[in-house]
Amino acid sequence: MSTDKINQDRAISQEQVNKALWNACDTFRGTISADTYKDFILTMLFLKYISDVWQDHYDGYKAEYGDEPELIEEMMKNERFVLPSSASFYSLYEKRHEPGNGERIDQALHAIEEANGTKLKDAGKSVFQDISFNTDRLGEEKQKNTILRHLLEDFAKDDLNLKPSRVGTLDVIGSAYEYLIKNFAASGGQKAGEFYTPPEVSDLIAELLDPQPGDSICDPACGSASLLMKCASKIRKNHDSKNYALYGQEAIGSTWSLAKMNMFLHGEDNHKIEWGDTIRNPKLLDQNGNLKLFDLVTANPPFSLDKWGHDEAANDKFSRFRRGVPPKTKGDYAFILHMIETLKPASQGKPGGRMGVVVPHGVLFRGSSEGKIRKQLIEENLLDAVIGLPEKLFYGTGIPAAILIFKKERATQNVLFIDASREFKASKNQNLLTEANISKIVDTFRNCENVGKYAYVATLDEIKENDYNLNIPRYVDTFEEEEEIDLMAVRAEREKLKAQLNELEGEMDKYLAELGYSAAEKQGA
Repeated sequence: MSTDKINQDRAISQEQVNKALWNACDTFRGTISADTYKDFILTMLFLKYISDVWQDHYDGYKAEYGDEPELIEEMMKNERFVLPSSASFYSLYEKRHEPGNGERIDQALHAIEEANGTKLKDAGKSVFQDISFNTDRLGEEKQKNTILRHLLEDFAKDDLNLKPSRVGTLDVIGSAYEYLIKNFAASGGQKAGEFYTPPEVSDLIAELLDPQPGDSICDPACGSASLLMKCASKIRKNHDSKNYALYGQEAIGSTWSLAKMNMFLHGEDNHKIEWGDTIRNPKLLDQNGNLKLFDLVTANPPFSLDKWGHDEAANDKFSRFRRGVPPKTKGDYAFILHMIETLKPASQGKPGGRMGVVVPHGVLFRGSSEGKIRKQLIEENLLDAVIGLPEKLFYGTGIPAAILIFKKERATQNVLFIDASREFKASKNQNLLTEANISKIVDTFRNCENVGKYAYVATLDEIKENDYNLNIPRYVDTFEEEEEIDLMAVRAEREKLKAQLNELEGEMDKYLAELGYSAAEKQGA
């Protein structure tokens, strides 16, 4: 039997990998919360995968060149990453019964960081800086050691043999990572929205923005980077190209780590993900210290963020709030204004930057400073489309949201409004956008035409007449008139039913008479 046939027989499905990973979470359930143990599971998946890739390639060279350690070691220098022998998952697994599992795992992660330079670091911050397996959150030393032994044993099972010769493409690993993040988000309550955008929403935004080869793409509130990578996958799928650059910034350290590992596991090496507060301290700057400009900017920022940096905004050195300072307790327009400032202008025949941002509906109609900012953005002809989404799409909140599309140097002053709030696949806890729902939104957006009870192209004058209020029902009339009741038809139907009832009563009387019941007895019956 050929090697290919053996590997095919041993091949494992995406579903098996996902199930095995979710079962590994049982090690922690009942001990610590999902919000805490997600970091341990995702980090162990990262460690197991790179160990399996390294071992698989090493075994391949050994089969080809024989037992020549020095030659194989030289060949292994061409790998995407370096794995010190002491930092391998297998070294940790062999010592799992010894005390000190937590400390050994932490040391292994540190060694991997040091050996791989900037791939697992950004501006001095390391991917595993906020993740420690040697923590009291896992209990006292004996309990902690036992839990981590079980975790190592879970990942050593055959279903989690992630060697490329067995699982095939890198997509299996990337998809497994996304599967875990999605499940943690689904069970993570309000905090879930901080690190994950549902894949259907990411897919919709990527379709609307239509990323092209050569584009620089930025998400200034990138979470685990799922939206960035969806844009990248569109370029690869639609244009068979990896000619793009991904940029992001994330304020929460552990979530930044997820993004870096997610990029690595998806093979996205051309990226720069910074750690820090985008509003207070934007890190994506050009060589002159100004905000870096991008072809495409997209984000699902936290809804109505309190304490977003209001006190420092008036003196912002990048002049992001020259159109107005958003309210102290609602940071939605802070992110919108930052994103708009990072859009490239049109140049040398190339169109200006485009932008898609997820917002709560209050952004469309709230007054005061937000109303003034909204008015100026519209008068500057930056707003291209307002798309209303169904409720219960996003983790951690049931409220409906909208997508705003902005573009630099637009050819028209009209704004497209789409009300997609009633078209979704309902489920108990989370609604979903189907492929048909997404296609209808995208087709309507591209055609930019009126669609009865679904879409309306509003002129600037119409928006002015509405006092720059963008509330979708002001433009898209979804009112369904009640069908008129034909009273004569109802009366005729009633007479018909009465006749049928009389006929049945007559038949019943006949049956009772045959059974010997008198009229009085029939009356009593």
